[in-house]
Amino acid sequence: MKKVLIANRGEIARRVIRTMKKMGIQTVAVYSDADKDAPHVIEADEAVYLGKSPSSESYLRQDEILRYCKELGVDGIHPGYGFLSENAAFARKVKEAGITFIGPSPEAMELMGDKLSAKQAVKSYDVPLVPGIDRAISDVGEAQEIAKMVGFPVLIKASAGGGGKGMRLVQNIEELPEQMKMAQSEARSSFGDDAVFIEKFVTKPRHIEIQVFADTQGNYVYLFERECSVQRRHQKVVEEAPSAVLTPEIRKQMGEAAVAVCKACDYVGAGTVEFLIDADLKFYFLEMNTRLQVEHPVTEEITGLDLVEWQVRVARGERLPKLQDELSINGHAIEIRVYAEDALNGFTPDIGNLKRYRIPQGEHVRVDDAFEEGMDIPIYYDPMIAKLVVWGEDRAAAIANTIKAIDEYQISGLKTTLDFGKYVLKHEAFVSGDFDTNFVKQYFSDPQVIRTAMEEEKDALLASVDQIWNQIEINKRKEFTSRPVHGAWKLMRS
Repeated sequence: MKKVLIANRGEIARRVIRTMKKMGIQTVAVYSDADKDAPHVIEADEAVYLGKSPSSESYLRQDEILRYCKELGVDGIHPGYGFLSENAAFARKVKEAGITFIGPSPEAMELMGDKLSAKQAVKSYDVPLVPGIDRAISDVGEAQEIAKMVGFPVLIKASAGGGGKGMRLVQNIEELPEQMKMAQSEARSSFGDDAVFIEKFVTKPRHIEIQVFADTQGNYVYLFERECSVQRRHQKVVEEAPSAVLTPEIRKQMGEAAVAVCKACDYVGAGTVEFLIDADLKFYFLEMNTRLQVEHPVTEEITGLDLVEWQVRVARGERLPKLQDELSINGHAIEIRVYAEDALNGFTPDIGNLKRYRIPQGEHVRVDDAFEEGMDIPIYYDPMIAKLVVWGEDRAAAIANTIKAIDEYQISGLKTTLDFGKYVLKHEAFVSGDFDTNFVKQYFSDPQVIRTAMEEEKDALLASVDQIWNQIEINKRKEFTSRPVHGAWKLMRS
């Protein structure tokens, strides 16, 4: 593999380019009108224009991407995440064009892309499933009978869904008909498929996922877990690895279950198996993401591995660089997604210009970002500016290091989720590890309380800065009075 086209944009495109350069592989970037001056375009060896800013007119233009691949002699495509990364039809076109798709097979994507088919596939491998049904339903009467059998509360979920779309929590039988109608309508408009199913609602659920890898030679490994329970609108905001609650025994059980999911669909490449864990630490298969995850850096930080490099090696037909008994966890890592959002206003996008942009530095600080100072955040795509990833020798050190890095991050011109990230890291529930996917709902639902907490934090920081400057002035005066006249004159002039 000598030349790879990265069918994506932003921080993930830059992150893939870094590994390709390390491996001596040439890169081709793609861009839209909104991204013509973006860092990923400048950093690639070549760049080609796909179209106007909306993704439907640029980053989702499959045939245009393949045309450029043929023109430029591209022999591999890395899809990143989002856009075409889990599009089985695109992966099939890539394969038919004689180009290597750096990801799983179209068949594995199709099987795992539908929640119902995924449930059916893993059932014979004894992977724990949330109580419910593994087939689509459309009749309200049947749905009510199933809900009675499962026991309220229940979740109505879109079979082809993701990101919380087509999902409804139902507390009692009276509200089920209306909630089911709404779930089907949303699923139809979001995915073109109104198939829904019902499963038991897990109380105090934690969202924990397992990073998996498989090669073409029958080797499978799990690279431990990531805790992703701090979410807003079913989207992750803070992630960490490893989880604060898993015992080595449960970690092994979940890892082996994740590998079983891989075997159920003849998986090859990088994937993530997502689980729900209840208050008793019982885990249940949720779904599989057949791509590299946004939060993969925390896994890289605790394992010392480059997962993009692994993807390329597996795509070239090589054996996995390490097998299970060669893998271990070293320390703890935390990722804060830095979104251009107003956390105190329901996490609404706050698109604007990065008037000031300075990233934190440090031995254990990593920033995967997509922008530079003075750039505008486009309205057409996800409003993520960067991922702040910090490592520590243990969880307490990682939390402390991340808070320090947040304080050093300088962004002006728009609101970001950095303050929210700091609020999470300092909250007693997070520090103790006693939290679940309801964290935002439980502790971040009263804007006035949160605003007061954040203002107190800022006041304390300003007071600390004032104290430092006062001490500097005192030291200067002491130095002035202790110096000879010519030294004092030099000090005054400086």
